[in-house]
Amino acid sequence: MNRSDFKLYAITDRTHLCGQTLAEAVAQAIEGGATMVQVREKGLSAADYEALATEIQTVCSSYGVPLVVNDSLAVARAIGAGVHLGASDGDIAEARQVLGPDAIIGATAKTVAQAQAAERAGASYLGSGAVFGSATKADATPMPLSRFAEICRAVSIPVVAIGGITADNARQLAGTGLAGLCAVSAIFAQADIKQAAMRLRALADEVVQ
Repeated sequence: MNRSDFKLYAITDRTHLCGQTLAEAVAQAIEGGATMVQVREKGLSAADYEALATEIQTVCSSYGVPLVVNDSLAVARAIGAGVHLGASDGDIAEARQVLGPDAIIGATAKTVAQAQAAERAGASYLGSGAVFGSATKADATPMPLSRFAEICRAVSIPVVAIGGITADNARQLAGTGLAGLCAVSAIFAQADIKQAAMRLRALADEVVQ
């Protein structure tokens, strides 16, 4: 993994699709400049989640873009993808043991202590926020950018910003030390997914140092 692989991190949301498959939407996001994809789809059975993740993995593999599965270590192991674990979604050290030393394992960190603990446990990267609230999580509490920057400084692994990021506010993250921008609605809820990703990628190229 290179730090640049995290520059534009697209997180899926099939609720916004208009007459296209999620796989098609992901392809458009990658063509627009997404460098990593996380499949995060709630309300599916384990079998359906694995089937959908397999479709997305096929797309990502064809473009040479890494895929991470949200929450499910079992699905990640079954399809040969990485995994992202929230605070209550599983044990990072266990995931590292199951997936192996080269797997991408992400963790959510809202404090410096959580960030450092996740790094010690074997996380490959951290997702921190919600830096601007969240359009997809109503209960997400905005994180002061000063704390986000503190988390970036406290660890040696890449930290990506998540939560309410749009083309209008992304530049506010410049100078924080982030490795990339995470986006859900700002990509997948847009009428032209490829163009939306292109715009965010250009901003990521500006703010990520």
